[in-house]
Amino acid sequence: MECKNCELPLRTDYSFCSNCGAKIIRNRLNFKNLWYDVTVRYFNVDNTFLKTFWHLFVKPERVIHGYIDGIRKKYLNPIAYLGIALTFSGAFLFLMRRYFLDKMEFNTFGKGLDPEVGKKLMTTSLDFSSFIFLLYIPLIAIVGWLIYNRKAHNLSEYSVTAIYSLAHYSIFTFPISIAMCIISPENYMSYSMLFILIMALYVTYVVNRIHGKNIGKSIIFVLIFAVGFMAMSLALNIIFVLSGVIDLQDFIPKK
Repeated sequence: MECKNCELPLRTDYSFCSNCGAKIIRNRLNFKNLWYDVTVRYFNVDNTFLKTFWHLFVKPERVIHGYIDGIRKKYLNPIAYLGIALTFSGAFLFLMRRYFLDKMEFNTFGKGLDPEVGKKLMTTSLDFSSFIFLLYIPLIAIVGWLIYNRKAHNLSEYSVTAIYSLAHYSIFTFPISIAMCIISPENYMSYSMLFILIMALYVTYVVNRIHGKNIGKSIIFVLIFAVGFMAMSLALNIIFVLSGVIDLQDFIPKK
């Protein structure tokens, strides 16, 4: 018998590979052992997902410093955690398209926006939502690198901070977003800016836990993040106009 992962010859009584540590799978895959594998991997008391999720609330510096310093088993790595976040995000987008989009009020600020134009903008934004979400990673990394001690972390290490922070924000706001869409879908757009504020505040909390509290730098961080967010939103609308998705006439308030 040999390990199916690293192909090392093994004794038949081994339960784990002595070379790579992989569990030896002898039974054919079925729904029962598939479900068991999922629950053991993600929902047992000692699993890395729950530990990563909780510690990113109470001591995010341990998770992030741990990964940067070479700890790879205690917590989920940032890419795996981001993958889980994107899975939740995809599920939310599916539910929004299927059940909530037609119930939303898009003329949020009373500027006379045509509801059909608002819906078209929202639908197009949903198509690019994963890409837009990923653009926050370099934004946060660059702002953190510029504002906080550049010698403490390099740009790649600030990217780890950004990935963990954004992924965690996406995961813990997922049930909140679902609840808001169920309870009051017509007001979801009104609350959407609050989610951006929550993102900025959480990321600021994380970098302060890593580098120490500094009110001045925190304010500058939030302000530059806000400028970057508005610049991204403007660039996105320009792309929509240039690509013909929307027309400049769509932004003229209806009388």
